[in-house]
Amino acid sequence: MVAQAVHPMVAQARTFADEVLRPQAGRFDSEAAVPREVLAQMAELGFLGARLPPEYGGSGLDALDYGELTVAIGKGCPSTRAILTVHTSLVGETLARLGDAEQKRHYLPLLARGEKLACFALTEPEIGSDASSVRTHYQAVAGGFLLNGRKRWITYGAIADLFLVMASCDGQMSAFLVERGTPGLTTRPLHGLMASRGAHLAEIDLDQVLVPQSALVGRLGAGFSFVANTALFYGRYSIAWAGVSLAEAALEEMVGYARKREQFGKKLRQHQLVQAMLTDAVAGVQVGRALCEKVGRAIDAAADEAVNEVNVAKYVTSRLGVQITSDAVQLLGANGISEEYPVARLYREAKVLEIIEGSTQIQQMLISDYGVRRYRVLPPKREVARAARG
Repeated sequence: MVAQAVHPMVAQARTFADEVLRPQAGRFDSEAAVPREVLAQMAELGFLGARLPPEYGGSGLDALDYGELTVAIGKGCPSTRAILTVHTSLVGETLARLGDAEQKRHYLPLLARGEKLACFALTEPEIGSDASSVRTHYQAVAGGFLLNGRKRWITYGAIADLFLVMASCDGQMSAFLVERGTPGLTTRPLHGLMASRGAHLAEIDLDQVLVPQSALVGRLGAGFSFVANTALFYGRYSIAWAGVSLAEAALEEMVGYARKREQFGKKLRQHQLVQAMLTDAVAGVQVGRALCEKVGRAIDAAADEAVNEVNVAKYVTSRLGVQITSDAVQLLGANGISEEYPVARLYREAKVLEIIEGSTQIQQMLISDYGVRRYRVLPPKREVARAARG
Protein backbone atom coordinates (compact mmCIF):
# COMPACT_ATOMS: atom_id res chain seq x y z
CA MET A 1 0.00 0.00 0.00
CA VAL A 2 1.38 3.41 -0.99
CA ALA A 3 1.42 5.92 1.88
CA GLN A 4 -0.66 9.03 1.30
CA ALA A 5 1.43 12.13 0.64
CA VAL A 6 1.54 14.60 3.51
CA HIS A 7 0.22 18.05 2.69
CA PRO A 8 3.02 20.65 3.03
CA MET A 9 1.00 22.61 5.61
CA VAL A 10 0.51 19.48 7.71
CA ALA A 11 4.26 18.82 7.55
CA GLN A 12 4.87 22.40 8.66
CA ALA A 13 2.41 21.96 11.51
CA ARG A 14 4.18 18.84 12.74
CA THR A 15 7.52 20.63 12.76
CA PHE A 16 6.00 23.67 14.47
CA ALA A 17 4.41 21.44 17.12
CA ASP A 18 7.65 19.57 17.79
CA GLU A 19 9.88 22.63 17.90
CA VAL A 20 7.62 25.33 19.38
CA LEU A 21 4.54 23.88 21.07
CA ARG A 22 5.49 20.60 22.74
CA PRO A 23 8.52 22.03 24.63
CA GLN A 24 6.38 24.87 26.01
CA ALA A 25 2.93 23.28 26.43
CA GLY A 26 3.41 22.69 30.13
CA ARG A 27 4.39 26.32 30.64
CA PHE A 28 1.40 27.56 28.65
CA ASP A 29 -0.77 25.45 30.96
CA SER A 30 0.84 26.61 34.21
CA GLU A 31 0.94 30.27 33.16
CA ALA A 32 -2.65 30.01 31.82
CA ALA A 33 -1.92 31.64 28.48
CA VAL A 34 -0.83 30.71 24.98
CA PRO A 35 1.36 33.71 24.07
CA ARG A 36 0.18 35.99 21.31
CA GLU A 37 3.46 35.57 19.48
CA VAL A 38 2.74 31.84 19.13
CA LEU A 39 -0.65 32.63 17.59
CA ALA A 40 1.04 35.15 15.30
CA GLN A 41 3.45 32.44 14.14
CA MET A 42 0.52 30.16 13.40
CA ALA A 43 -1.12 32.91 11.36
CA GLU A 44 2.09 33.55 9.44
CA LEU A 45 2.29 29.84 8.57
CA GLY A 46 -1.29 29.95 7.29
CA PHE A 47 -2.78 27.68 9.94
CA LEU A 48 -5.49 30.13 11.04
CA GLY A 49 -6.83 30.38 7.50
CA ALA A 50 -6.37 26.71 6.69
CA ARG A 51 -10.01 26.03 5.82
CA LEU A 52 -10.88 29.45 4.45
CA PRO A 53 -11.33 29.97 0.69
CA PRO A 54 -8.20 31.01 -1.25
CA GLU A 55 -10.03 34.00 -2.75
CA TYR A 56 -10.12 35.47 0.75
CA GLY A 57 -6.53 34.67 1.59
CA GLY A 58 -7.10 31.21 3.06
CA SER A 59 -5.42 27.96 2.12
CA GLY A 60 -8.57 26.07 1.13
CA LEU A 61 -7.40 22.92 2.89
CA ASP A 62 -9.77 19.99 2.43
CA ALA A 63 -11.41 18.43 5.47
CA LEU A 64 -9.02 15.48 5.68
CA ASP A 65 -5.88 17.60 5.63
CA TYR A 66 -7.43 20.01 8.10
CA GLY A 67 -8.00 17.06 10.39
CA GLU A 68 -4.33 16.14 10.19
CA LEU A 69 -3.40 19.76 10.86
CA THR A 70 -5.61 19.67 13.96
CA VAL A 71 -3.94 16.47 15.19
CA ALA A 72 -0.46 17.92 14.68
CA ILE A 73 -1.19 21.10 16.63
CA GLY A 74 -3.26 19.27 19.24
CA LYS A 75 -0.47 16.81 20.02
CA GLY A 76 1.83 19.75 20.56
CA CYS A 77 -0.49 21.78 22.78
CA PRO A 78 -4.27 21.33 23.22
CA SER A 79 -4.81 24.93 24.33
CA THR A 80 -3.14 26.14 21.16
CA ARG A 81 -5.20 23.71 19.07
CA ALA A 82 -8.34 25.34 20.48
CA ILE A 83 -7.73 28.47 18.38
CA LEU A 84 -8.30 26.34 15.29
CA THR A 85 -11.65 25.15 16.63
CA VAL A 86 -13.05 28.55 17.54
CA HIS A 87 -11.33 30.92 15.11
CA THR A 88 -11.01 28.78 12.00
CA SER A 89 -13.96 26.38 12.32
CA LEU A 90 -16.71 27.86 14.48
CA VAL A 91 -16.37 31.39 13.13
CA GLY A 92 -14.27 31.32 9.96
CA GLU A 93 -15.94 28.41 8.20
CA THR A 94 -19.37 29.60 9.31
CA LEU A 95 -18.80 33.06 7.86
CA ALA A 96 -17.44 31.54 4.66
CA ARG A 97 -20.66 29.59 4.28
CA LEU A 98 -23.34 31.91 5.68
CA GLY A 99 -21.87 35.40 5.67
CA ASP A 100 -23.01 37.91 3.08
CA ALA A 101 -20.67 39.19 0.39
CA GLU A 102 -19.53 42.22 2.39
CA GLN A 103 -18.92 40.21 5.58
CA LYS A 104 -16.80 37.74 3.65
CA ARG A 105 -14.89 40.46 1.83
CA HIS A 106 -14.15 42.38 5.01
CA TYR A 107 -13.61 39.72 7.67
CA LEU A 108 -12.30 36.56 6.03
CA PRO A 109 -8.95 38.04 4.88
CA LEU A 110 -8.44 39.47 8.37
CA LEU A 111 -9.18 36.07 9.94
CA ALA A 112 -6.97 34.25 7.45
CA ARG A 113 -4.03 36.53 8.25
CA GLY A 114 -4.71 36.43 11.98
CA GLU A 115 -5.07 40.20 12.09
CA LYS A 116 -8.31 39.59 13.95
CA LEU A 117 -8.84 36.62 16.26
CA ALA A 118 -12.41 35.37 16.45
CA CYS A 119 -14.44 33.48 19.03
CA PHE A 120 -17.89 31.91 19.23
CA ALA A 121 -20.11 33.39 21.97
CA LEU A 122 -22.99 31.00 22.60
CA THR A 123 -22.71 29.56 26.14
CA GLU A 124 -24.06 31.56 29.07
CA PRO A 125 -23.79 31.27 32.87
CA GLU A 126 -27.16 29.48 33.02
CA ILE A 127 -27.34 28.10 29.47
CA GLY A 128 -25.04 25.39 28.15
CA SER A 129 -26.43 22.32 26.42
CA ASP A 130 -29.84 23.96 25.93
CA ALA A 131 -28.37 26.26 23.30
CA SER A 132 -31.75 27.24 21.87
CA SER A 133 -32.69 29.01 25.12
CA VAL A 134 -30.07 31.75 25.27
CA ARG A 135 -31.00 34.72 27.45
CA THR A 136 -28.77 37.29 25.81
CA HIS A 137 -31.31 39.61 24.21
CA TYR A 138 -31.35 41.68 21.04
CA GLN A 139 -33.70 44.46 20.12
CA ALA A 140 -34.12 46.07 16.72
CA VAL A 141 -33.55 49.81 16.99
CA ALA A 142 -32.88 52.67 14.62
CA GLY A 143 -29.59 51.96 12.90
CA GLY A 144 -29.21 48.34 13.94
CA PHE A 145 -29.61 46.13 17.01
CA LEU A 146 -29.10 46.57 20.73
CA LEU A 147 -27.55 43.58 22.56
CA ASN A 148 -27.71 42.86 26.29
CA GLY A 149 -26.57 39.76 28.16
CA ARG A 150 -23.67 37.72 29.42
CA LYS A 151 -21.67 34.88 27.88
CA ARG A 152 -19.39 32.52 29.77
CA TRP A 153 -16.74 29.86 29.08
CA ILE A 154 -15.89 31.51 25.76
CA THR A 155 -12.66 30.04 24.42
CA TYR A 156 -10.19 32.74 23.39
CA GLY A 157 -12.78 35.31 24.43
CA ALA A 158 -10.24 37.11 26.62
CA ILE A 159 -8.14 38.19 23.64
CA ALA A 160 -10.50 37.87 20.66
CA ASP A 161 -11.06 40.81 18.37
CA LEU A 162 -14.30 39.54 16.84
CA PHE A 163 -17.22 37.82 18.59
CA LEU A 164 -19.91 35.79 16.85
CA VAL A 165 -22.69 36.36 19.39
CA MET A 166 -25.95 34.43 19.65
CA ALA A 167 -28.88 36.44 21.04
CA SER A 168 -32.63 35.97 21.27
CA CYS A 169 -35.74 38.11 20.84
CA ASP A 170 -39.24 36.73 21.46
CA GLY A 171 -37.90 33.20 21.24
CA GLN A 172 -36.11 33.78 17.93
CA MET A 173 -32.33 33.48 17.97
CA SER A 174 -30.15 35.55 15.69
CA ALA A 175 -26.38 35.83 15.20
CA PHE A 176 -24.33 39.01 15.25
CA LEU A 177 -20.73 40.00 14.67
CA VAL A 178 -19.45 42.26 17.43
CA GLU A 179 -15.99 43.81 17.39
CA ARG A 180 -13.87 44.36 20.47
CA GLY A 181 -13.93 48.03 21.31
CA THR A 182 -17.65 48.35 20.70
CA PRO A 183 -19.03 50.42 23.61
CA GLY A 184 -20.68 48.21 26.21
CA LEU A 185 -18.69 45.04 25.43
CA THR A 186 -16.29 43.93 28.15
CA THR A 187 -14.43 40.68 28.79
CA ARG A 188 -13.13 39.09 31.97
CA PRO A 189 -10.60 36.21 31.89
CA LEU A 190 -11.59 33.03 33.72
CA HIS A 191 -9.06 31.32 35.97
CA GLY A 192 -8.86 28.23 38.15
CA LEU A 193 -9.83 25.86 35.33
CA MET A 194 -9.15 22.14 35.24
CA ALA A 195 -8.17 22.30 31.56
CA SER A 196 -8.05 24.68 28.59
CA ARG A 197 -6.02 26.86 30.93
CA GLY A 198 -4.00 28.45 28.16
CA ALA A 199 -6.97 29.02 25.84
CA HIS A 200 -7.91 32.46 27.21
CA LEU A 201 -11.42 31.52 28.36
CA ALA A 202 -13.54 34.51 29.33
CA GLU A 203 -16.85 35.84 30.47
CA ILE A 204 -18.31 38.45 28.14
CA ASP A 205 -20.70 41.21 29.17
CA LEU A 206 -22.87 43.01 26.65
CA ASP A 207 -24.43 46.15 28.12
CA GLN A 208 -26.44 48.16 25.64
CA VAL A 209 -24.12 47.12 22.82
CA LEU A 210 -25.26 48.74 19.59
CA VAL A 211 -24.31 46.96 16.36
CA PRO A 212 -25.25 47.99 12.82
CA GLN A 213 -27.66 46.08 10.58
CA SER A 214 -24.61 44.77 8.71
CA ALA A 215 -23.57 42.84 11.83
CA LEU A 216 -26.42 40.35 11.39
CA VAL A 217 -25.21 36.98 10.10
CA GLY A 218 -27.81 35.16 8.02
CA ARG A 219 -31.50 35.91 8.36
CA LEU A 220 -33.11 37.43 11.42
CA GLY A 221 -34.43 34.61 13.59
CA ALA A 222 -32.26 31.97 11.90
CA GLY A 223 -29.46 32.07 14.42
CA PHE A 224 -30.09 28.64 15.89
CA SER A 225 -31.39 26.63 12.94
CA PHE A 226 -28.71 27.88 10.55
CA VAL A 227 -25.83 29.79 12.14
CA ALA A 228 -25.40 27.98 15.47
CA ASN A 229 -25.98 24.53 14.00
CA THR A 230 -23.61 25.24 11.12
CA ALA A 231 -20.94 26.50 13.50
CA LEU A 232 -21.37 23.49 15.80
CA PHE A 233 -21.06 21.14 12.84
CA TYR A 234 -17.67 22.60 11.95
CA GLY A 235 -16.66 22.80 15.60
CA ARG A 236 -17.57 19.17 16.29
CA TYR A 237 -15.53 18.01 13.35
CA SER A 238 -12.53 19.87 14.75
CA ILE A 239 -13.15 18.41 18.22
CA ALA A 240 -13.42 14.88 16.80
CA TRP A 241 -9.87 15.20 15.49
CA ALA A 242 -8.82 16.80 18.78
CA GLY A 243 -9.83 13.55 20.47
CA VAL A 244 -7.56 11.67 18.09
CA SER A 245 -4.70 14.07 18.84
CA LEU A 246 -4.91 13.50 22.59
CA ALA A 247 -5.29 9.74 22.22
CA GLU A 248 -2.25 9.56 19.92
CA ALA A 249 -0.18 11.77 22.19
CA ALA A 250 -1.07 9.62 25.20
CA LEU A 251 -0.33 6.40 23.30
CA GLU A 252 3.11 7.69 22.34
CA GLU A 253 3.83 8.50 25.98
CA MET A 254 2.65 5.03 27.04
CA VAL A 255 4.84 3.30 24.47
CA GLY A 256 7.92 5.36 25.31
CA TYR A 257 7.53 4.69 29.02
CA ALA A 258 6.71 0.99 28.61
CA ARG A 259 9.83 0.47 26.49
CA LYS A 260 12.17 2.05 29.06
CA ARG A 261 10.66 1.33 32.47
CA GLU A 262 11.41 -1.95 34.22
CA GLN A 263 9.39 -3.73 36.89
CA PHE A 264 9.99 -7.20 38.34
CA GLY A 265 13.00 -7.68 36.09
CA LYS A 266 11.16 -7.03 32.83
CA LYS A 267 10.31 -4.05 30.66
CA LEU A 268 6.77 -2.84 31.29
CA ARG A 269 5.85 -3.67 27.70
CA GLN A 270 6.55 -7.34 28.44
CA HIS A 271 3.91 -7.55 31.17
CA GLN A 272 0.63 -9.00 29.94
CA LEU A 273 -1.69 -6.48 31.61
CA VAL A 274 0.36 -3.60 30.24
CA GLN A 275 0.17 -5.22 26.81
CA ALA A 276 -3.62 -5.24 27.18
CA MET A 277 -3.61 -1.50 27.91
CA LEU A 278 -1.38 -0.83 24.93
CA THR A 279 -3.59 -3.00 22.74
CA ASP A 280 -6.70 -1.05 23.72
CA ALA A 281 -4.92 2.24 23.07
CA VAL A 282 -3.60 1.18 19.65
CA ALA A 283 -7.03 -0.12 18.62
CA GLY A 284 -8.75 2.99 19.95
CA VAL A 285 -6.46 5.38 18.11
CA GLN A 286 -6.91 3.51 14.85
CA VAL A 287 -10.70 3.32 15.24
CA GLY A 288 -10.93 7.01 16.05
CA ARG A 289 -8.67 8.01 13.19
CA ALA A 290 -10.54 5.81 10.68
CA LEU A 291 -13.86 7.27 11.77
CA CYS A 292 -12.61 10.85 11.42
CA GLU A 293 -11.17 10.08 8.00
CA LYS A 294 -14.53 8.69 6.93
CA VAL A 295 -16.26 11.85 8.11
CA GLY A 296 -13.67 14.04 6.40
CA ARG A 297 -14.35 12.34 3.09
CA ALA A 298 -18.09 12.80 3.64
CA ILE A 299 -17.60 16.52 4.27
CA ASP A 300 -15.41 16.92 1.20
CA ALA A 301 -18.09 15.14 -0.86
CA ALA A 302 -20.86 17.28 0.70
CA ALA A 303 -22.64 14.05 1.66
CA ASP A 304 -26.06 14.30 3.29
CA GLU A 305 -24.96 12.06 6.17
CA ALA A 306 -22.00 14.26 7.13
CA VAL A 307 -23.81 16.04 9.99
CA ASN A 308 -24.86 12.81 11.68
CA GLU A 309 -21.48 11.19 11.10
CA VAL A 310 -19.71 14.18 12.66
CA ASN A 311 -21.82 13.71 15.80
CA VAL A 312 -20.80 10.05 15.93
CA ALA A 313 -17.12 10.87 15.43
CA LYS A 314 -17.12 13.57 18.12
CA TYR A 315 -18.85 11.20 20.55
CA VAL A 316 -16.49 8.30 19.89
CA THR A 317 -13.17 10.13 19.87
CA SER A 318 -13.92 12.27 22.91
CA ARG A 319 -14.66 9.13 24.91
CA LEU A 320 -11.61 7.36 23.47
CA GLY A 321 -9.49 10.35 24.40
CA VAL A 322 -10.60 10.15 28.02
CA GLN A 323 -10.05 6.39 28.22
CA ILE A 324 -6.62 6.34 26.59
CA THR A 325 -5.27 9.34 28.49
CA SER A 326 -6.60 7.80 31.71
CA ASP A 327 -4.81 4.55 30.90
CA ALA A 328 -1.66 6.53 30.22
CA VAL A 329 -1.82 8.04 33.70
CA GLN A 330 -2.38 4.56 35.13
CA LEU A 331 0.51 3.01 33.21
CA LEU A 332 2.93 5.69 34.38
CA GLY A 333 1.85 5.21 37.99
CA ALA A 334 3.02 7.95 40.33
CA ASN A 335 4.84 9.58 37.43
CA GLY A 336 1.50 9.83 35.69
CA ILE A 337 0.30 12.43 38.17
CA SER A 338 3.54 14.40 38.09
CA GLU A 339 4.05 17.55 36.05
CA GLU A 340 7.33 16.05 34.91
CA TYR A 341 5.27 14.03 32.42
CA PRO A 342 2.49 15.36 30.17
CA VAL A 343 -0.07 12.57 30.63
CA ALA A 344 -1.96 14.17 33.54
CA ARG A 345 -2.38 17.33 31.46
CA LEU A 346 -3.50 15.25 28.47
CA TYR A 347 -6.10 13.55 30.67
CA ARG A 348 -7.44 16.88 31.91
CA GLU A 349 -7.67 18.20 28.37
CA ALA A 350 -9.39 15.04 27.11
CA LYS A 351 -12.16 15.32 29.68
CA VAL A 352 -13.11 18.74 28.35
CA LEU A 353 -13.86 17.24 24.93
CA GLU A 354 -16.77 15.33 26.45
CA ILE A 355 -18.33 18.66 27.43
CA ILE A 356 -17.67 21.24 24.71
CA GLU A 357 -19.42 21.48 21.33
CA GLY A 358 -22.24 19.27 22.60
CA SER A 359 -21.74 17.12 25.68
CA THR A 360 -21.56 13.34 25.54
CA GLN A 361 -25.17 13.21 26.72
CA ILE A 362 -26.33 15.61 23.99
CA GLN A 363 -24.50 13.50 21.42
CA GLN A 364 -26.24 10.40 22.75
CA MET A 365 -29.62 12.06 22.17
CA LEU A 366 -28.70 13.11 18.64
CA ILE A 367 -27.09 9.82 17.68
CA SER A 368 -29.94 7.78 19.13
CA ASP A 369 -32.46 9.71 17.03
CA TYR A 370 -30.26 9.22 13.97
CA GLY A 371 -29.85 5.51 14.71
CA VAL A 372 -33.60 4.95 15.01
CA ARG A 373 -34.02 6.38 11.52
CA ARG A 374 -30.88 4.98 9.93
CA TYR A 375 -31.12 1.39 11.16
CA ARG A 376 -34.86 0.85 11.06
CA VAL A 377 -35.71 -2.54 9.55
CA LEU A 378 -38.91 -2.45 7.50
CA PRO A 379 -41.13 -5.54 7.50
CA PRO A 380 -41.20 -7.68 4.33
CA LYS A 381 -43.66 -6.51 1.72
CA ARG A 382 -45.94 -9.56 2.20
CA GLU A 383 -46.32 -8.71 5.88
CA VAL A 384 -47.17 -5.13 5.00
CA ALA A 385 -49.79 -6.33 2.52
CA ARG A 386 -51.25 -8.78 5.04
CA ALA A 387 -51.45 -6.08 7.66
CA ALA A 388 -53.22 -3.79 5.21
CA ARG A 389 -55.87 -6.47 4.57
CA GLY A 390 -56.50 -6.73 8.29
